[in-house]
Amino acid sequence: MHPICLHIGRLPIYWYGVMTALAFLICLAHLIWLGKQEGRSAEFVSDLTIWIMLGGIGGARLAYVLAEWPRFAVQPQLILRLDQGGLIYYGGFIGAALLVAIMARRKREPLGPLADFVVTALPLGHAMGRIGCFLNGCCYGLPAVWPWSVRMHGLLRHPVQLYEAGGNLVLYALLLYLYRRRTRPGRIFALYLILYPLLRFSLEFLRGDERLSWRGLTLAQLISLGLMLCGLGLWCWLKAPRQR
Repeated sequence: MHPICLHIGRLPIYWYGVMTALAFLICLAHLIWLGKQEGRSAEFVSDLTIWIMLGGIGGARLAYVLAEWPRFAVQPQLILRLDQGGLIYYGGFIGAALLVAIMARRKREPLGPLADFVVTALPLGHAMGRIGCFLNGCCYGLPAVWPWSVRMHGLLRHPVQLYEAGGNLVLYALLLYLYRRRTRPGRIFALYLILYPLLRFSLEFLRGDERLSWRGLTLAQLISLGLMLCGLGLWCWLKAPRQR
């Protein structure tokens, strides 16, 4: 656990912020590379990435602030302190999805193909973010004694952040492979809505940090179930024959 990357004078630069910035740069590079193959301009992709970044960071931070509101209510000056962590992925996903939908409408872009295009980059950026969580020491796992266990907060634990990073890299490879096979628009997005929440739902059982829960399931697991149902519904709708 090494949360501080370096110091610039007396200013600490945290790994979490470094990895978050790296995640967006990698996503931008991926989308420019993929967009170039499809005739999408670098300007369009850059604008798209800015919308994703604004919606993603805004939604992720808003979700975290709401989840930790008692603390932020007495220390509101901490709301904008993003350098030390404090982002909830599902909040960022929803925020980014909303702004991508707005951009698609404004640019008169078909939403299905654009959603598929964007979602190929998400697991890659998310993997970098989870490595940032690992270095920051947040989102840690339950105590466990395995050859690959890591010491965090005084105990040997599951490196659940690295499990999720690895799962996201596998998901990235799968989505990119299927995307390049030119499936029906919207299916790649639907598949992401099924597979990532399934990964997250499973790994939540290995998390050791405190989280909101209800009837034995964490808030992230409840959201995962909802997204999986949405993904399955979208997949079935796309698979159904269309009337001419």
